[in-house]
Amino acid sequence: MFKKILIANRGEIACRVIKTARKMGIKTVAVYSDADRNALHVKMADEAIHIGPPPANQSYIVIDKIMAAIKQSGAEAVHPGYGFLSENPKFAQALEKAGVAFIGPPVKSIEAMGDKITSKKIAQEAGVSTVPGYMGLIADAEEAVTISDQIGYPVMIKATAGGGGKGMRIAWNPAEAREGFESSKNEAANSFGDDRIFIEKFVTQPRHIEIQVLADQHGNAVYLHERECSIQRRNQKVVEEAPSPFLDEATRKAMGEQSVALAKAVGYASAGTVEFIVDGNRNFYFLEMNTRLQVEHPVTELITGVDLVEQMIRVAAGEKLPFAQSDLKINGWAIENRLYAEDPYRGFLPSIGRLTRYRPPMEVMAGPMAAAGTWHGAAPSGATAVRNDTGVFEGGEISMYYDPMIAKLCTWGASRGEAIEAMRLALDTFEVEGIGHNLPFVAAVMDHPRFTSGNITTAFIAEEYPEGFVGVTLPEDQLRRVAAASAAMHRVAEIRRTRISGRMDNHERRVGSDWVVTLQGVDYPVQIAADHGGSTVSFADGTALRVASDWTPGDQLAKLTVDEAPLVLKVGKISGGFRIRTRGADIKVHVRTPRQAELAKLMPEKLPPDTSKFLLCPMPGLVVKINVAEGDEVQEGQSLVTVEAMKMENILRAEKKAIVKSVKAKPGDSLAVDAVIIEFE
Repeated sequence: MFKKILIANRGEIACRVIKTARKMGIKTVAVYSDADRNALHVKMADEAIHIGPPPANQSYIVIDKIMAAIKQSGAEAVHPGYGFLSENPKFAQALEKAGVAFIGPPVKSIEAMGDKITSKKIAQEAGVSTVPGYMGLIADAEEAVTISDQIGYPVMIKATAGGGGKGMRIAWNPAEAREGFESSKNEAANSFGDDRIFIEKFVTQPRHIEIQVLADQHGNAVYLHERECSIQRRNQKVVEEAPSPFLDEATRKAMGEQSVALAKAVGYASAGTVEFIVDGNRNFYFLEMNTRLQVEHPVTELITGVDLVEQMIRVAAGEKLPFAQSDLKINGWAIENRLYAEDPYRGFLPSIGRLTRYRPPMEVMAGPMAAAGTWHGAAPSGATAVRNDTGVFEGGEISMYYDPMIAKLCTWGASRGEAIEAMRLALDTFEVEGIGHNLPFVAAVMDHPRFTSGNITTAFIAEEYPEGFVGVTLPEDQLRRVAAASAAMHRVAEIRRTRISGRMDNHERRVGSDWVVTLQGVDYPVQIAADHGGSTVSFADGTALRVASDWTPGDQLAKLTVDEAPLVLKVGKISGGFRIRTRGADIKVHVRTPRQAELAKLMPEKLPPDTSKFLLCPMPGLVVKINVAEGDEVQEGQSLVTVEAMKMENILRAEKKAIVKSVKAKPGDSLAVDAVIIEFE
């Protein structure tokens, strides 16, 4: 077994590999750029080596710099994580030439499957069902339009060397095919150094389901069942689960066996993933094979008890797989939510800055594989598990140079319903401040009827949030629970404010028992009767809710029980009440005396400033292209500016017909959030 490995990556995946290596008694070497000098993976590793400036193309994906770090450290093997050099055959070749083990598949497998055109041809030859499309190289945008017209819209425009949603667009007409080809080509060149593009038919009402495979160097290969990855935004996975709520055993077996056949056809050895698109009749079509560890691998680990990183290391060291296909059972259900540094209220645009508060929920594991976050054997009856794979810490910086993912929050339960409920509580408990993040959005998804029913497709977000995410409106029953909890917390705060003890005496009774709780535009007159065990909050219609908690003023997280059911609230102080966040909702709650509530209705509403005549930069980023000039007339939906942030190109479009009065920025400018780019007449 190896004594020292180098992790050619950063962030949460580098931390993930370090955890397993530590469990195996293997020393680790981290590499870092200037931006990552104080990163968590650097702190966790046994040693760390600096490799250059922040941009990945000057540090993490420069093969010579990684090879120099390997030589300096004396590492015997390299784990590439995902992204960066993980599927670069030149890197694997360089390692082989240097006599350093690559903790991944053979070079020929990377070459065969890393190119989506080649991989599709091999898949067809191996008897794997594939999607119709054009696999030849495409010279320019006009040829892309011609090919798209022949295939028939909608089409998927994809980078040959792509991954992680980069270099990928859906086109529904010739104009979108032309624009999508150019954007995909630019993104592919910037992210992968390879701008080749191919086009295939986009299957409507699809589900994205993938099969995890694992193979050794002795001809043994197995599949570790499937993951459902249909909740996607801009082709980037957001929510994953294992197993899929849609597959039956026959389809699962067929997909698994085809995936193993493909792995064997290319002499695969390591962990890999075969991705499929599945229609409503459970017909499945090969999309691609990822010759690396997937971002969403934890959900597979949680339902199988297999540490995939450990197996990758053991396979690279020449060991045989310790199990056969018949040993791999599905145990329970796992859900993963990706926490991204992006603002869902601004169209999910990237957000950067300092994490002024970062408090993940407490991880709950069991069994001898707890270090990898997995169960071993049957889980305890009624048990749930919480796992958080992360690469950040409170006080750390979220950089504009890398992928915006902060963490992967996973929960396990004996059933899908139990896993979802565990996730709801875990999301409510997760505290993140200082940057925009998507916690409210994924919390909303966990409560969405379509998700809870399992009736999902890759179009879920586009169909259910066509105007973007504007927050959550809590239903009446949850609203009352929040109102009761807020009233009880306000009473505690009032007692603290007036410096009165917790004993029932004449002074405490002066705090009062009659209040009006206002939230989401609804007034709830309530009465509070308190005792040593909590408070009973009675509503005007005669219903009453029992509230118990050990919350004290100043705590930013309140864990309560309301009628013996758990309720977790993120709490911020505002004048006359609280800012409450729970289940994806962000609510201002005012708790007033009846007289104060009467007077509050007379106060005028403060209106936000009018910015309708300006195009504002919605995220920190670099201006790549400006398509209009002073005096131009623009139409609704017209492309105005392209801004690059966190390796993604974002096209800003006109919201209505207008005349350009002035252009305030130029290509190459680095802009802050809300910087004015264009002013309209």
